[in-house]
Amino acid sequence: MSSQKYETRKKRHNRVRSKIKGTAARPRLVVFRSLLHIYAQLINDEEGKTICLATDQKEKKGTKLEKAKAVGADIAKKAKENNINSVVFDRNGYKYHGRIKALAEAAREGGLKL
Repeated sequence: MSSQKYETRKKRHNRVRSKIKGTAARPRLVVFRSLLHIYAQLINDEEGKTICLATDQKEKKGTKLEKAKAVGADIAKKAKENNINSVVFDRNGYKYHGRIKALAEAAREGGLKL
């Protein structure tokens, strides 16, 4: 990733993070996107703990978009197991399109309120 793109994303991330906080009742859903994989985790910022985590590293087949949808559905299922219905969405400085959008929509379909 070029230095300028990375710096722009970090600035966007810091701006968003200054405004949102996760709590026990409404944790923060953080998305991280690498070149090959996508990760999502629910974080309680008051305690500084990760509640649950979902990744696509077990998925072998499918496009990146399909894997993102699977991660969104998986994180929604794990949130329901932990009695979490509503979350704050932290896109981690990424633009809301492509894999990030697919993950968010799959989480909504799974029953989470973003």
